[in-house]
Amino acid sequence: MKVIISAGGTGGHIYPAIAIINKIREMEPESEIVYIGTTDRMESTLIPNMKIPYIGLEMEGIDRKHLLNNVNVYIKYRKAIKEAHKAMLKFTPDIVIGVGGYVTVPVLLAAHKAKIKTMIHEQNSIPGVSNKKLSSIVDKVCVSLPGSVSQFSTNNVVYTGNPRSEEIIKVEPIPLRTLGLQKDKKTVIIVMGSLGSTTMTHKLKDIIYSFKDKKYQVLIITGKDYYDDYKDVDIPSNVKVVPYLDNLINVMKSADLIISRAGASTIAEITAIGLPSILVPSPYVTHNHQLMNAKELESIGACSIIEEKDFSKDSLIPEIDRILTSEKILKEMHLNSKSLGITDSATRLYKEIKKLIGNN
Repeated sequence: MKVIISAGGTGGHIYPAIAIINKIREMEPESEIVYIGTTDRMESTLIPNMKIPYIGLEMEGIDRKHLLNNVNVYIKYRKAIKEAHKAMLKFTPDIVIGVGGYVTVPVLLAAHKAKIKTMIHEQNSIPGVSNKKLSSIVDKVCVSLPGSVSQFSTNNVVYTGNPRSEEIIKVEPIPLRTLGLQKDKKTVIIVMGSLGSTTMTHKLKDIIYSFKDKKYQVLIITGKDYYDDYKDVDIPSNVKVVPYLDNLINVMKSADLIISRAGASTIAEITAIGLPSILVPSPYVTHNHQLMNAKELESIGACSIIEEKDFSKDSLIPEIDRILTSEKILKEMHLNSKSLGITDSATRLYKEIKKLIGNN
């Protein structure tokens, strides 16, 4: 099988794309795969470092505030379509898959023009602009959350889950003592994305001393840019502050509760594990889609939501106490969260690919 896969911009798009690549390689080791991304975003270094053949397109997003600035965007967009089309004529893929980000638009349009089978995957409950635009021309739309199905007007939508979740199932939990935490205490992880957050750092610095004398322990992952902000903070003995963890998934499997943003990858990780959560959706994302992601979990009792504007010791501490002091609540949240987690999501996507291109 010959596949072109395209995704760009953020880990929320790129890591599901990598999960699809890994599944294709697992099922068909002789497959040929080419990744098309941007020339200057995260994927432009990450994917080549993984020894995956890479084509970079010079692209940028639309400036919705200053429309006159988009002349150059349009020129790059037209050029990207031509370059993608040229790559397809040379590589002759069986299918082209878009996994999010504005770079996918010229790639999928070029595939459509070349009459190649196409598929897109949407990670969020509210579709991004790119996937919304592409849904009318592709052969199959796959979604991570059941509520996303109704967001598309086409009848070619299938609920597969986020392919990242299948990889998470295989990860082993890590002993908490390796992080200097006690194995017999309830454990809360607080993380606001890999980069951290200025607003949430200020709020957490005001909250941190309120964890003193609690029966549970707290692991705060600040993000590399905000670790130094905690140097002058009086940190209780039951709180551990670290800048970043490469093995966060392993640690999540040993935790009892996570307090985090509600991005698509985070939702996939939480539901795959069945980890109870307090979600603090980022208010700075397009269409407030993190709040919609969180509400999908909240609607089935898998999480509680504290919006950033309401996040304080008066809202957070009582909610942590409510959840952790009740084994009944913890178990219900675990089961409800896990009910949204699809543990064979990458396999489901692989099967959809095979349906489109035929099994030969």
